[in-house]
Amino acid sequence: MPINITMPALSPTMEEGNLAKWLVKEGDKISAGDVIAEIETDKATMEVEAVDEGTVAKIVVPAGTQGVKVNALIAILAADGEDVGAAASGEAPKAAPAATPAKVEAPAAAAPAAPAAAPAPVAAPVAKGERVFASPLARRLAKDAGVEISAIAGSGPHGRIVKSDVEKAVAGGVAPKASASQAPSSAPASFTPSMTDEAVLKLFESGSYELLPHDGMRRTIAARLTESHQTVPSYFLSMDCELDALNAVRAEINRGVPVKKTEKGDVPLFKLSVNDFIIKALALALRDVPMANASWTSSARVLHKHSDVGVAVAIPDGLITPIIRQAELKPMSVISNEMKDLGRRARDKKLKPEEYQGGTTAVSNLGMFGVSNFTSIINPPHASIVSIGAGIEKPVVKNGEIKVATVMTATFAFDHRVIDGALGAELGSAFKRYIENPMTMLV
Repeated sequence: MPINITMPALSPTMEEGNLAKWLVKEGDKISAGDVIAEIETDKATMEVEAVDEGTVAKIVVPAGTQGVKVNALIAILAADGEDVGAAASGEAPKAAPAATPAKVEAPAAAAPAAPAAAPAPVAAPVAKGERVFASPLARRLAKDAGVEISAIAGSGPHGRIVKSDVEKAVAGGVAPKASASQAPSSAPASFTPSMTDEAVLKLFESGSYELLPHDGMRRTIAARLTESHQTVPSYFLSMDCELDALNAVRAEINRGVPVKKTEKGDVPLFKLSVNDFIIKALALALRDVPMANASWTSSARVLHKHSDVGVAVAIPDGLITPIIRQAELKPMSVISNEMKDLGRRARDKKLKPEEYQGGTTAVSNLGMFGVSNFTSIINPPHASIVSIGAGIEKPVVKNGEIKVATVMTATFAFDHRVIDGALGAELGSAFKRYIENPMTMLV
């Protein structure tokens, strides 16, 4: 019997991806574990391995196709001993039901099933009293929009209600469960745009602009940060940190770094940056103030056992936040080399989902651009983020005398549901102590 190869879900939030490249062609024999394609998600390009063995009977979705829905049929595999021609002619895209499990998986990026590909059978709304099958995200969005989840038709596997079903229901005017006298819950801005695309474009003279269509990364950034801005009650605290001691320690360490002999000459085993010290300082501060190392859920605070620090990396027309795991335990040299490797692969869009998803906090540093101070938007599940400005020489008063010091402003954003004001100030103070006494990070 022919085997359907479907578009895999490479991350928990993935709904569609681009089929960048096929690494096999029709007629090729493949085995389980063979890399057969490259899929572009909103954040990375990932290799996809086959689960079954057989002969590629038909490639349904050609290389270069964009916006392929998760669970959509992309190829047909003839099992061993099966007629390849019969397998290729006997199946069509419509033959892949929504309930068919994906026959391809990424090596380290298995994820829960995402919304089924269109056209997929859509289940009728659930009758009163029957069990409702819905993804956690769909339930939350329905709750936020004030819509009864059982009144929504599901298009996912076995009629499961997914995010897109809720969006369609809200856009189509499904009645909120609150009474008319009650104020309905506010829905994310993506459901009720303040201005239509047509209305925006009418404000500008024809020919005075060009359109740059949103790619998957831009859509994801917009959706997540809009949701964060609307749902996370944030507040901000700023700390001025003197960098002179840190700069001196950093220079001394870098002068004494061992070298590795290569054909191109001696190469230092590592080279510390100011950002490496910032990552370590934040990780140790979270270790010292464990109640601030937390995430929010509707039923409990998630207290993390380690400091997994995300670091914002600018990539062409986007942003990604690779994570230094258990940063409080790692020597500065390890943090430095890990960050260089993650940054390089982030810019090449070669990160694995587990390398940029999750984390407990984040660092955003714009000091290299001369920015003195700024605030950042928290990216859930984080409950904090620190924005780092440039080190600037300023007059400071020490023992009644005016001195010149290099000062960096660190501005923390906190989720008030998780981190109250005094707790946030305690974390900021711990961070400042480590920055101004850098030797304490090395012992």
